Amino acid sequence: MTDPLDTLKLLADPTRLRVVALLAREELSVAELQEILDMGQSRISSHLALLRQGGLTSDRKDGKRSFYSLARQLPEAERKLIAAACEAASSRPELENDAANLARILEKRRKHAEQYFNTVAGRLGKNYCPGRTWEGIGHFLLHLTPKITIADLGAGEGVLAQLLAQRAECVHCIDNSRKMVEFGTELAKKHGIENLHYQLGDIESVPLADASVDLAYLSQALHHARKPQQALAEAHRILKPGGRLIVLDLKEHTFEKARELYADTWLGFAENTLYQWLKELGFEGVDVSVVSCEEQEPHFETLLASGLKADG
Repeated sequence: MTDPLDTLKLLADPTRLRVVALLAREELSVAELQEILDMGQSRISSHLALLRQGGLTSDRKDGKRSFYSLARQLPEAERKLIAAACEAASSRPELENDAANLARILEKRRKHAEQYFNTVAGRLGKNYCPGRTWEGIGHFLLHLTPKITIADLGAGEGVLAQLLAQRAECVHCIDNSRKMVEFGTELAKKHGIENLHYQLGDIESVPLADASVDLAYLSQALHHARKPQQALAEAHRILKPGGRLIVLDLKEHTFEKARELYADTWLGFAENTLYQWLKELGFEGVDVSVVSCEEQEPHFETLLASGLKADG
């Protein structure tokens, strides 16, 4: 525990008292303290070293910069002593000037951040932003997945399903490729995912019971169906009342080579067509919208459609 007499000795120096008064209000870097106090770095660093040795301040590294603040674990008696000293000296001209300069520094911080975001407004999703990746966003969103039963229709290798299974109660992956089912099963086994089940089946005749899942989704699978309306009807059948359907697929396009290159049966779907199909099946709260557009030719656009199966 810090000796109160030692604390008083440290605070008896006018410069150290000014530093403590500032740090009691805000965490600051040495450069910011220099600007507020109008003093050289060596002088400020010397005082900070003494305050740290006395247990009154702590610091943290942020890249090449160090930020200082009052020590978090100070005893209550020490905090009251520091507060009393700062209050007693608060009317001194230099401390009043420090308070004004601190307000200016904090406003400078705020404006710096504001100016950056003003500059990139409307372009934030297109420009590089450190740490902002689809992988990171995906893992963030996965933490919102409740303990529900999910069906991945036309799952392929089931990459998305493997992620969802980490949070969901159970995930069923349905695909008509025996190789895909075998590969996905081995992958789930390798990663120890026991609630992920691969089944050989057609999305137009799903091997799951009526009203057995809470969420069904088709991710870039519907345009491979021979009868997409039948695939959507099957999704409706296996959903519990109140369950949700999500469809991620291509918007209608004219790139004929997709049939040869990607084994596509349909060249995407019009927004109105997908909307009408879901409404005819009885889905409620139907929404269909374009969520992405590729910059390179043939400029594929992606649709996101969703709807809820009516209760009862």
